[in-house]
Amino acid sequence: MLEVNERIQIPDSEFTFAFSRSSGPGGQNVNKVCSKALLTWDATWSPSIPQDVRERFLLRYRRRITKEGLLQITSQRYRDQGRNTQDCLNKLAELLRSVAVAPTKRKPTAPSRGAKQRRLQDKHVRSDKKQSRRPPNPGD
Repeated sequence: MLEVNERIQIPDSEFTFAFSRSSGPGGQNVNKVCSKALLTWDATWSPSIPQDVRERFLLRYRRRITKEGLLQITSQRYRDQGRNTQDCLNKLAELLRSVAVAPTKRKPTAPSRGAKQRRLQDKHVRSDKKQSRRPPNPGD
């Protein structure tokens, strides 16, 4: 069971794992052992996540989800299947944690009267400074 938080717990039966040979260092072992883990999870139809979390998840990670609605996560960080499997689950948990809490709505605010006055005063100071740098007009 993958426990993301108190609201989201996904049973292991929803995950499908496939293993293949990993690339990178490992000597002859890399040619013999299938240590790379591929986690496949149906993000669109999973009953384990609330609807609001699912909508945010599908919106934010739509490029990582296949046309069939499957999310695929791979890991070949470690040299054994067990740790790569756990790494895939940790990656999925991080993705779900990032969308588990709804973002707070921004309340539109207007600048205060003092802020407007300070901005206009600064504009006048800059304008006066630049005016003083100009050569005098011949008509004056």
